[in-house]
Amino acid sequence: MAAGDTDVQLTARDPAAIDYRAPTPPRAATRRNDTIANVSNTLRILPMPTGAAVGEVLPHLREALEGNGPAWLPVPTADRRETQRLSGSLRPGEEIDEDVALVVTTSGTTGNPKGAMLTPANLRASGDATHERLGGPGQWLLALPTHHIAGIQVLLRSILAGTEPTVLDVSGGFLPEALVGAIASMRGERRYTSLVPTQLIKALDEPAATDALASLDGVLVGGAATPKPVLERARAAGITVFRTYGMSETCGGCVYEGVPLTGTEVRIEDGRVLLGGAMVAKGYRNIPDHPAFAEPGWFRTEDAGHFDNGVLAITGRLDEAIMTGGLLVIPEVVEAVLITHPSVSECVVLGLPDERLGQRVATAIVPAPGATAPTLDELRDHVVAELDAIAAPRELAVLDELPLRGPGKPDRAKLRELLLAASPN
Repeated sequence: MAAGDTDVQLTARDPAAIDYRAPTPPRAATRRNDTIANVSNTLRILPMPTGAAVGEVLPHLREALEGNGPAWLPVPTADRRETQRLSGSLRPGEEIDEDVALVVTTSGTTGNPKGAMLTPANLRASGDATHERLGGPGQWLLALPTHHIAGIQVLLRSILAGTEPTVLDVSGGFLPEALVGAIASMRGERRYTSLVPTQLIKALDEPAATDALASLDGVLVGGAATPKPVLERARAAGITVFRTYGMSETCGGCVYEGVPLTGTEVRIEDGRVLLGGAMVAKGYRNIPDHPAFAEPGWFRTEDAGHFDNGVLAITGRLDEAIMTGGLLVIPEVVEAVLITHPSVSECVVLGLPDERLGQRVATAIVPAPGATAPTLDELRDHVVAELDAIAAPRELAVLDELPLRGPGKPDRAKLRELLLAASPN
């Protein structure tokens, strides 16, 4: 454990149920302030802009932290179709529990969108625990979409710290050269930002952007798995990187570098990660009996994980596992090997339907800058040197960039369409 990290306890009760928890402080009251006029129990839409206009929503987010005013549903200002989709499922204008401050949608792509109901106590616990782990509050650079939990949290942490966020407009895409100027304009005694892995990769390919990130006191990276070689490059360049793990249902990242933040508990049951504590949402909007929240105070994730010397390691998504030839292949395990190939910059592994095997392993890669794209045989040999042959990809797509969804996750549905369209099978 790094110096200054929260002390943790690892308690093994039986092989199928392990608790790993940080000390939990007394929970703050979640009831709204009934003495304030116009307190509402109605869910309302909160359009989340980009660029300098972000400042317009800060008063509403401040109210959310204080437990005053209505519950808000953040939606993207520039995406009317997405706003309509979210509104149709989450029904703004209708009543909602009095102690809900924000309803933040998950980044899934299947079925109707789910909205995690977050209370003021959830939001404050998350922000305070983040600043504690990082070494104190500071000024934040917003470089993420503002309607996703990671972007919202940058704004909420700024409010808690009493600082004004510096805003990098990413509506037209993430530009490393713009990142340099944005960081140069920050004036806080301590300075932080939050990125997704694809942004960090782009920044590392630009020396000026790399140096700018190295000048910050902390760079949170989450939203998707960060390849080990990328982390090694960043740390070798002097960037203080924190890998974060969490989701909308836990107010974003609640485990940093495998260690729970104060107030967070982690449990493993039959290989599945469960998260508990002060940051866990009340549940999903209009889905009162969802099994993910069946145990009060806990969220049942779809992630597979284990403890490695007391540190949480996420091995993949249970709902993305590939059953091929009667054997189970976890995509993230194969990705962790593929990304170490010197000619691979980014990669995604997924399963395609196969009459003989049930599913076959396929991969899409982005070649490293200046490198010749590796062949399928080269990648298969690279994987077989580390894993069983069944895990080696049987199909390959070489792309200029990976399609993304949400805050920066690979769009596996789109990739599956691309691979199926190009498949000779």
